[in-house]
Amino acid sequence: MADKSSQGEPKPEAQFAKRIDPAKEVLTREQLQFIRQVELAQWKKKAVQLRGRNVATGLAIGAVVLGIYGYTFYSVSQERVMDEIDEEARAAKLQAPKTGAN
Repeated sequence: MADKSSQGEPKPEAQFAKRIDPAKEVLTREQLQFIRQVELAQWKKKAVQLRGRNVATGLAIGAVVLGIYGYTFYSVSQERVMDEIDEEARAAKLQAPKTGAN
């Protein structure tokens, strides 16, 4: 039969980190300082990842906003409705027969 340690089970002499609740247990000053150092290191690591995600999200949102802004200007520049109405009004005014009432 195979040894249990070769099957992926932990060896009995291996030590694992124990979860500590600083509010319940009395810790020394050195232990509290070590906990703060570890938490700060983890925070710095996560901050770099979050900053990258925030930059990517900001660029994506900015690209969408600029796309909508550009499309709006493009579509407004294509509108010639008011120009066509003015031209029709001028043409109608020129073609209308002049009477004494005009």
